[in-house]
Amino acid sequence: MQLYLHIPFCHRLCPYCSFYKHTPGKTDLGAFVEALLSEARFMQKKNLPPLKTIYFGGGTPSMLSPTHLTRLFHGLQNIFDHSAVQEITLEANPATFTTRTAQLYQELGVTRVSLGAQSFLGPQLEVLGREHTPMQAIQSVHLLREASDLEVNLDLIFSVPGQSLIDWEDSLTQALLLQPDHLSAYNLTYEEDTDFFEKYQSGDFTDDPDLNANMFLLAHEMLTSAGYQHYETSNYALPSKISRHNQGYWLGNDYLGLGPSAVSTLARTRHQNVSDTSAYLSQIHSVGHAQKNIEQLDDEAWRLERIALQLRTTEGLPLRYLHPTQDLSTITHLVEKTPTHLRLIGEGPLLVDSIAAELA
Repeated sequence: MQLYLHIPFCHRLCPYCSFYKHTPGKTDLGAFVEALLSEARFMQKKNLPPLKTIYFGGGTPSMLSPTHLTRLFHGLQNIFDHSAVQEITLEANPATFTTRTAQLYQELGVTRVSLGAQSFLGPQLEVLGREHTPMQAIQSVHLLREASDLEVNLDLIFSVPGQSLIDWEDSLTQALLLQPDHLSAYNLTYEEDTDFFEKYQSGDFTDDPDLNANMFLLAHEMLTSAGYQHYETSNYALPSKISRHNQGYWLGNDYLGLGPSAVSTLARTRHQNVSDTSAYLSQIHSVGHAQKNIEQLDDEAWRLERIALQLRTTEGLPLRYLHPTQDLSTITHLVEKTPTHLRLIGEGPLLVDSIAAELA
């Protein structure tokens, strides 16, 4: 089983991000950590299987103090069976940790840190509302290398408003100079309930499919030429450095989500926690959990989800999820059919969402 913990706190709210997050305000972070552990104890009463991966996401998990992180890690070790854990990832903002905290991550058992670099050019970082500078992102990687032997992932975003193909090439070049173990290259999308979406709706920002495609292809060429395996639409890794946690999502493994807005899927039963930190704390205190929107995924819902997710991987979609009479005539140039899977080829990865919709 996989465990995800949502830490919703950010010093500054990025205008493109649709995840549930907020500034700490007057939130008692110690009480928040205790609520996470209380929720974990409540869920463990279901006799959950041993954990395989743990992921601290957000928000900005690296905002938690060493005291709070230590309490959280030790508490989780006492609640869950860690004997089968293969990977522990912690997301970090390049502006929110030091040499000592990098050492602490390793001491606590973290195996990889995912840095939200997003860009190595100042103007793009300003547009994205990031609080760190390009130099801080570079220094963060060096700090992690010097203070620990943790694996490093870099998150980058392309098609940022005002970004040119040359700008994107510059960011990729600087990222490769840092030799990360893993690199995620995400095409900016305009999500509802964000400032970026409002500017997109008003016409201040535009989306150029041709530029998106050129940036995707440039990243693919540069990263694969540098020895990175393109194992999912937006993800590249050096040999043996793939994200086991994210791979588990794509393959449909069970996962438990703790924290406000976190989602769980256990034995095809899915629920989401309330997307409000105050309400989350209150419900944990009163009933032990903060679940809402509980649904049971039937065979058809599960099939559609597998199409949407597994088609994104280089291994592809198992053929058992296709209808026996599935018509592939309109996408034959975009897919390859093996004895067991359907894989995207050529420009297929660029059109993964539309292809998935056609196969549904």
